[in-house]
Amino acid sequence: MSKKNPTQPRYTMEELQGKAPSTPMVILATIGLLTIAVGTLMPILAIKYGSEIAGWWKYVYAAGALCFLVGKLFSPYTGTHPRIKRLYRIESWSAVFFCVAAFFLFWGADTMRDVWAFTLAGGALLIFTTIAIPRVVKKELKRNSD
Repeated sequence: MSKKNPTQPRYTMEELQGKAPSTPMVILATIGLLTIAVGTLMPILAIKYGSEIAGWWKYVYAAGALCFLVGKLFSPYTGTHPRIKRLYRIESWSAVFFCVAAFFLFWGADTMRDVWAFTLAGGALLIFTTIAIPRVVKKELKRNSD
């Protein structure tokens, strides 16, 4: 049996989700993520389809990382729930990780280990926040209905 804590604040759906981000920034962030995915697959596809696409995959990846970062920076979370705010901040850090990976594409081109490590870290943070944000919202709404 759990006791209700009357001191915990109750949140409405608008307070949990905040103001909807601008549509162009959401589209830009989505295009950025898709471009990162294409840029990541291009070296793999270069093995099968030839080395002519391998020359410019770095620029595709870097453009996607920059688009995703701009999209995340200009669509901040405006709700009031502290945990969801932290999760959106973590999601923004994934964009920073992708940009750091793009930096290592051009700076240390002989070693790809750093690029893939930052790409995987950004992807892991993105997967975590994509799962965690809806779960926290659902949990808060369930707590409010009790």
